[in-house]
Amino acid sequence: MPIYEYECNICDFRFERKQRFDDEPVDMCPNCQGKARRVIHSVPIIFKGSGFYITDSRKGSGIESKGSKKELPGKGKQKGKEAV
Repeated sequence: MPIYEYECNICDFRFERKQRFDDEPVDMCPNCQGKARRVIHSVPIIFKGSGFYITDSRKGSGIESKGSKKELPGKGKQKGKEAV
């Protein structure tokens, strides 16, 4: 079960409650019986492993060499009449 942090709007008292996802949020401060609200924190992002830096990518993935131009299907030159 996750732990949620709450803060009172009147006395600025902060407290935590262990609740299930489907439980109703706490709306009363245990300190002064005032209105409490849930505090939302940003989630830290940690990049681990390879693949996050330009030096970790595979060679040739995005930069074409001079002699290896690829033609897209249907975009090449057609000889004779145009297809209708």
